[in-house]
Amino acid sequence: MNSRSNRAALFDGIEEGGIRASTYSSHEIDEHENDRAIEGLQDRVNILKRLTGDIHEEVDSHNRMLDRMGNDMDASRGILSGTVDRFKMVFEKKSSRRMATIVASFVAVFLLIYYLTK
Repeated sequence: MNSRSNRAALFDGIEEGGIRASTYSSHEIDEHENDRAIEGLQDRVNILKRLTGDIHEEVDSHNRMLDRMGNDMDASRGILSGTVDRFKMVFEKKSSRRMATIVASFVAVFLLIYYLTK
């Protein structure tokens, strides 16, 4: 009996309905907080989605630029290999007039490429 009176004193004035009501309102509060947290997460996901889209576009543009640069380098390599072949011919024949012409051509092509790429 003594423990029963202690319980009555401890829970004096609290009805079962009151406890359920407070639990229910606590549940509603938790749901509301969860809804706000979900909305915040959705905003962050949308921001990340836009950011990854921007990164994708940037990577694509850089890849296109690198492809163009690679093609330009291949073209330059072709021009330079032709020039090296001409220098080899000049040094084999040791013709000073022909060598002067090839050197002048090389300088002219170099300057032309320099001004076109600038």
